[in-house]
Amino acid sequence: MKIPLGRAALLTAAVIASATVATRLSAHGDVVPQAVDTSALPDIEGGNDAWVAVNPYRGNAKAIEIGQSAYGQNCARCHGLDAMSGGIAPDLRYLELGDSGDEWFLERFRHGSSHDGKVYMPPFGDVLGQKAGWAIRSWLETKHTDE
Repeated sequence: MKIPLGRAALLTAAVIASATVATRLSAHGDVVPQAVDTSALPDIEGGNDAWVAVNPYRGNAKAIEIGQSAYGQNCARCHGLDAMSGGIAPDLRYLELGDSGDEWFLERFRHGSSHDGKVYMPPFGDVLGQKAGWAIRSWLETKHTDE
């Protein structure tokens, strides 16, 4: 049995498209979080276990520097380079500034996000710790935009 050239081309295109989509969908699944060196940051009262509700590093230049690196290593693959999302995950430049934004960030960073058994963001709180989380939040506030 001979397959017509048009049908063979269509089947080939479908196989390539399927392989491309499957690769993209699984690309962010098995990612190992990268450790963040926060030794240059002041300790937070209560350590990494007693999470504070408000960012203790807001405006801290060293925290912003560490947060930028930590974001690039652990968050950019989904939330986009320089916090500009390509549509896979929320664009974090629009995250509210101040304490109200801290509350949302803290919840997502610590516990992640999942719906109907699907993990949209893994929990990073226990993996990276409080100091790294607040450093990332400090950097994100420098990227804020209302546009």
